[in-house]
Amino acid sequence: MKNLILGLLFMATSYTYSQHSITGTVHDEKTGEPVVGASVFLQKPERGTITNFEGEFTLSDVAEGRFNLIISSLGYGTRTIRIIIPLDEDLAILLSPTAIEMEEVIISTPFHKLQSENVMKVERATVAELNRTGAVNLSEGITKIAGVETVTTGAGIGKPVIRGLSSNRVLVYTQGVRLENQQFGDEHSLGISSSGTESVEVIKGPASLLYGSDALGGVLYLNPERYAPSDSTAVDAGAVYFSNTLGVEANAGFKTSGEKLKFLLRGNYATHSDYETGEGEKVTNTRFDELDLKAGLGYRNDDYKGDLRYNLNSSHTGIPEEIGDQTSSKDMMAPYQSVQNHILSLDNSFYFDDSSLDVKLGYLFNNRKEYEEEHEEDHEGETEEEHAGHEEGEPALKMHLSTFNYDLNYHFPQKGKFETILGIQGMYQTNENLGEEFLIPDATTKDIGILATTHYHLEKIDFQGGLRYDHRNINGQAMGEAGSEEFISSLNRSFNSYNGALGVKVDFTSEFTGRLNVATGFRAPNLAELTSYGSHHGTNRFEIGNPDLENEQNYQLDLALEFRNEHFEIFTNAFYNSIDNYIFLDPTEERIDENPVFEYVQHKARLYGGEAGLHIHPHPLDWLHLESSYEMVIGKQAGGEYLPLIPAHSVLNTFRVEFEEQDWIKDSFALLSLKTVFDQNKSGSFETETSGYSLLNAGFGGAMKFNTTTLELQLSGNNLLNKTYISHLSRLKPDGIPNMGRNISLKARVYL
Repeated sequence: MKNLILGLLFMATSYTYSQHSITGTVHDEKTGEPVVGASVFLQKPERGTITNFEGEFTLSDVAEGRFNLIISSLGYGTRTIRIIIPLDEDLAILLSPTAIEMEEVIISTPFHKLQSENVMKVERATVAELNRTGAVNLSEGITKIAGVETVTTGAGIGKPVIRGLSSNRVLVYTQGVRLENQQFGDEHSLGISSSGTESVEVIKGPASLLYGSDALGGVLYLNPERYAPSDSTAVDAGAVYFSNTLGVEANAGFKTSGEKLKFLLRGNYATHSDYETGEGEKVTNTRFDELDLKAGLGYRNDDYKGDLRYNLNSSHTGIPEEIGDQTSSKDMMAPYQSVQNHILSLDNSFYFDDSSLDVKLGYLFNNRKEYEEEHEEDHEGETEEEHAGHEEGEPALKMHLSTFNYDLNYHFPQKGKFETILGIQGMYQTNENLGEEFLIPDATTKDIGILATTHYHLEKIDFQGGLRYDHRNINGQAMGEAGSEEFISSLNRSFNSYNGALGVKVDFTSEFTGRLNVATGFRAPNLAELTSYGSHHGTNRFEIGNPDLENEQNYQLDLALEFRNEHFEIFTNAFYNSIDNYIFLDPTEERIDENPVFEYVQHKARLYGGEAGLHIHPHPLDWLHLESSYEMVIGKQAGGEYLPLIPAHSVLNTFRVEFEEQDWIKDSFALLSLKTVFDQNKSGSFETETSGYSLLNAGFGGAMKFNTTTLELQLSGNNLLNKTYISHLSRLKPDGIPNMGRNISLKARVYL
């Protein structure tokens, strides 16, 4: 026992004396003046500080090892430097002045680098930036990102579209885990609130190497709200009013952090009436409400970082069918959905001398109910026993989807200029029907994937590549009465795929960068595509699945060029995407339950296009911004027919002013934007052409400081000219129902 105690004391003493400090200075590269208030952030383990009036900083109690140090300050280019502890001397860091916004670390890619250091181009925007023009929800906000659109069913239902691909071809990540909420349904919403979401990252193109099946078209990665800085507490509350839907949104948050332990809590409630078109008509049953609660508990020391998060999102969303009763009521009317999403995640990082292990665990529970209109004639000829399963007030459709997923990545010690990651990911999922009706059977889905990826860094060239193997098994039970039209046979299918990616980034000069990426991706058919047999009320069609469908498999070539200096930035991004066994719905000439019948079929498809943009910020007028972006995508089947639900070409022009911070006001801005959408005359076989339109949007706001209290005010307007238009990606287009007219929003928030 005595020897054990002495041994423990020796280990503790050794650990204490193995701690070191990082000290240094940060100066302006051109003037030599100290940079005051610069952020100095140690990436792993996470720890940060800011420079004093002399540009000096100190980070204490740092263990021996190799670390990345990220230095950033508004008005300067962000730098990443590799250091070895213990240091031989103090650091002397120089930052170059720039009018470009301060860079952030990209979380959705495996090596967590700055965008300027990434081999793969990733678009990033904060939710605050996306909401400056008064977006009603997150799905609408992300359409401000070039190459990203949304398929809508009214104002409350929206699904992301990345370069013409959507639904199960775009994987959504939140709290570090993949979102599973029956996303195969075209009339199913995203199920995530912008409340408590700090930023959005978009990977455009196949990301199966990193995320497996369903990332064939890209990834929408949502970063949660950060904790308060160490030894601080923050409280905020606010509200937003939307004129078009007579909508009200209330939000409040509390967060506090010690040196190691952190906690946050945020709640949000929104309610909206039916939206009004540019012609002044309300679109019946587009009303919706949403309750969102988020909580987080974090812990951090030199060897470990843990982040436990929980999110409850509960919504009621009307399913519109026509322009009928004109009412401002917010009460639900059938048909409508009632959906609850529970997301529990645990993000762990274990830090060793020169390596680290990331372990992410997630449990998701989706409780989906759909309520139908009651019609007496629907049940004529049925016995009491035949109609007993669906009582008045009970949901016709009720499904429980439970998902457990895991993601383990080991970061090997850096060898020279090589960084390497070996990972394993998996998912166990069950679907259970509890209602009278069913669209897909009770089923179990099992996923497992193994990946390896490496990054090789030279002074002006970076390479990144990797390989991955995936296996998915879907086991579905027989549903319904054998011999009846509604009967679904049992299903046991396995899908396998090998995929890879290779990319290179070249810094031709300090201002001109090029990226070339080639990647393959795959998507296993989902339960709906394999087994569906029933009417989808949100899309007004009868869908029939195909149990013999094979993997979708694609490859994409992506070329990105970017030039930036202190006066302007210009970029162009071109892609070519070839997909074998592309799955889509093909109309037949039949009708069932008064709905047209669509069957799932497969053909080869290809999509191509890209984005281009310009951002002018003339120096020294750094407060002035002129931005323009153009996006296009064309999708065709092998026979030459166009693919459905491909967004029209569009241009977004924005004039933005960001005022200089004063003693009593900060973050003040004003913007005016015009989005021009061209005619979509390259429509699918069962679509009609769509006329183009232009939407004028504006917004301005700022935050006023009163001692320790800050009041933020923002006034925004969408479709200011009250244009009557129909989006090609609107599910209400076949019924001739226009999109939302003018909407003015007023936001107020108090920070204590």
